[in-house]
Amino acid sequence: MATLYDFEATDIDGAARKLSGYSDKLCLIVNVASECGLTPQYDGLQRLYSEYRDAGLEILAFPCNQFGAQEPGDNAAIAKFCRNQYRVEFGLFEKIKVNGDTRDPLYAWLTSSPSEPDGPGDIAWNFAKFLIGRDGQVIGRFAPTVEPCAAAITKRIDEALKSQ
Repeated sequence: MATLYDFEATDIDGAARKLSGYSDKLCLIVNVASECGLTPQYDGLQRLYSEYRDAGLEILAFPCNQFGAQEPGDNAAIAKFCRNQYRVEFGLFEKIKVNGDTRDPLYAWLTSSPSEPDGPGDIAWNFAKFLIGRDGQVIGRFAPTVEPCAAAITKRIDEALKSQ
């Protein structure tokens, strides 16, 4: 059975990263966009990261242009936007596809994994969230409209941090 740690991704600055580097961490993986009505969720993601990073939470953000062409920039423009507008300190990765035949292998795995409260299947829009346990398995999936600091997410984070 695959885990998060079986995948590699390229960060926003072009460096290849083995996701096994996140072993023993709780990870929140999010597909993001800079020109979306949900873009202000970057603020919530950064607040969540600031609150939980010392406890072992990592956030991995994957820009995607598949929903309304709301992430038109290149990786450099995306990085500049995130760092300047939202002071993002969490992990930013290169722009990828999250749906369709050419979806990134990480997202093929994420979208096929059993999950709650949202079940498996294609990504509906920007800012879909996957919570990955310290064992590298999906332990939660949250709709794009669920704010990063919503009780549904923070409760799952707190439970996962206490159980491991």
